[in-house]
Amino acid sequence: MAINSAAIRWHDDHLELLDQRRLPAETIWLPIHGSDDAATAIHDMVVRGAPAIGITAAYGLALEAARLGHDASALALAPAIATLAASRPTAVNLFWALERLQGVASDLSGAALISALKADAQAIHQEDLAANQRMGELGADLLPDNASVYTHCNTGALATGGHGTALGIIRTAWSRGNLQEVYAGETRPWLQGSRLTSWELLNDGIPVTLVADSAAGQLMQQGKVQAVIVGADRITANGDTANKIGTYNLAVLARHHGIPFIVAAPLSTLDAELPDGSHIVIEERDASEVRSIQGKTLAPAHCPVYNPAFDVTPAELITAIVTERGVIRAPTTDTLLAHLRG
Repeated sequence: MAINSAAIRWHDDHLELLDQRRLPAETIWLPIHGSDDAATAIHDMVVRGAPAIGITAAYGLALEAARLGHDASALALAPAIATLAASRPTAVNLFWALERLQGVASDLSGAALISALKADAQAIHQEDLAANQRMGELGADLLPDNASVYTHCNTGALATGGHGTALGIIRTAWSRGNLQEVYAGETRPWLQGSRLTSWELLNDGIPVTLVADSAAGQLMQQGKVQAVIVGADRITANGDTANKIGTYNLAVLARHHGIPFIVAAPLSTLDAELPDGSHIVIEERDASEVRSIQGKTLAPAHCPVYNPAFDVTPAELITAIVTERGVIRAPTTDTLLAHLRG
């Protein structure tokens, strides 16, 4: 059974990933045949966005089982699971997907294991799309009429199983006629806002204005933004949220200007095992990503660089967290736990 979304195509015997490093200039699909291919694609940012990373890891593990054939078993898949888990440390959806498939694999082997893993990987993909559509409806209800919103990084169909998390809210609000304009921050150093979010929104006919990350405060001061909407890579038990570097800055600015700060993420992003954001492992990436852009040198070759991929926004700065289960307003440990319990 083939499942296709904006960035992920499943063909039963292999996976294809849209190489997001090449957008918007080129549209190139890369074939994935096993766990090593999937892990490399995740680490090298071929695919990015917490939900899409989890989906890719699930498919990668299923393909690894297929590659092992009759020898496929939970024990035989242990090295593949370790490789995938090490590909990016911050996005909890990656570990959630692997743990879910490990549960499926525990008592099976061979053809039965292969079939079960493929079916569950497809289920994860389909469930994410449905969750995003539900989040879009719930989140759009939070926006004031005719709002202009600011968003950061890319949280759309490219980062998920389809529709998007924060961008899904934006898409739904636009379809309702309840959105005026989107301001997309460029999102250094990988420029997901300028390369990906602006590309998605323009393709959908949604008015978008691209701005340098440092312009966000000026826009808010001028009254041009009525809400900030972002995604998340991990949300701890108290509501602290890890997201693309620069998100914390936006939360502080939004609080100062009295603007709602909304986080959209599926339930799989909530990590009740971590009490607060101080326990989140923040991925630090290669210095070359800051010293250059797409091979063009911007800084002295030996200039020291600090390049965290994410930062943590404290729960007290978050107006609401939107999941497919509902809206958590002013998140706390108690409200997060109640939400997880349903």
